[in-house]
Amino acid sequence: MSENVYIHIPFCRQKCNYCSFISYSDLEKKRCYLSKLKEEIKHFYNNEQIKTLYFGGGTPSLLSSDEIFELIKLFNVSDNTEVTIELNPENINKDYLYSLKNTGINRLSFGCQSFDDKTLSAIGRKHTSFDAITAINTAKSFFDNISLDLIYGLPEQSIKDFEKDLMQAGNLEVQHVSLYGLKIEEGCYFASHMPANLPDNDIQAEMYLKAINILTQNGFEHYEISNFAKTGFYSKHNLNYWNNNFYYGFGIAAHGYINNIRYSNFENFSDYFKDPCRHAFEHIVSKNEKLEEEIFLGLRKMSGISSEEINRKFGINFEQKYSSVLDKYITSGHIKHNHGIYSLSDKGILVSNIILSDFLDD
Repeated sequence: MSENVYIHIPFCRQKCNYCSFISYSDLEKKRCYLSKLKEEIKHFYNNEQIKTLYFGGGTPSLLSSDEIFELIKLFNVSDNTEVTIELNPENINKDYLYSLKNTGINRLSFGCQSFDDKTLSAIGRKHTSFDAITAINTAKSFFDNISLDLIYGLPEQSIKDFEKDLMQAGNLEVQHVSLYGLKIEEGCYFASHMPANLPDNDIQAEMYLKAINILTQNGFEHYEISNFAKTGFYSKHNLNYWNNNFYYGFGIAAHGYINNIRYSNFENFSDYFKDPCRHAFEHIVSKNEKLEEEIFLGLRKMSGISSEEINRKFGINFEQKYSSVLDKYITSGHIKHNHGIYSLSDKGILVSNIILSDFLDD
């Protein structure tokens, strides 16, 4: 059982050049998809009161407010439930935002990626900087919990360009910012059409450190490797992931974690439509795997992990079991230690994948 829900809406008008996520432009399948999605939810969901409900994609804002409301009604939500929807800034108007507010949505996440029109065009985004600024300013009339995404390391993007994006995010007075370094993965357009003038790893690292500096100076708290929020506006849904708690995942390509079983759904319409209540993959998480997940998910948070809590949960001596790893990275300044709390330093974040892999058993 879980108190947290992710719903995948796999539709996009057009795939962005950097995107390798599962999404489709065949909007004619939308009605059938929503029917199968409801079937899946009714099969697995046990009417727990929900703490967080998150509509991700794809582009969930391609759904009408009525379609969104029909999905929200399937869940036991309260006034305290965080209900988030991801939106692309294009074609977002006052009427749509007003109708979203009336569905029970109370948190918006805008996929801005950049505020530079040349950069937006290069990565295949359909909106302009003006569209994004206008959409966010309009949304502020209805919502007081707004997040935006930015990507750094984009084609021909300079450190100065990214600084301007960060300053614009601060000027918009949103409550949350998520940052992502560009990663070109198999399945995206850039993988077979590699863009020129990509910032190298050193420049990306400088961009990231610049972001920490600028955003914290603008009143944001750096609470997770990629996430910054004003006080009281941490993403409750994402914190549930990083705290290694259970969550439902509904829809094509969705992942979930229920009763120590991690699962994923089918990634195409034909398999999903055939039986939306059958998972493509299931894995029972062993106690050791759960321990490792607790460590590498927990170390993503700036608050870090508590050796006392891990010892209580798993019946181990954390500091003894991982003494060589801890000594190595505390000495090098990559991990900070304060009264049994271990966290990554800014220097450690830049090589976090290497550090976290050292906590995994061979």
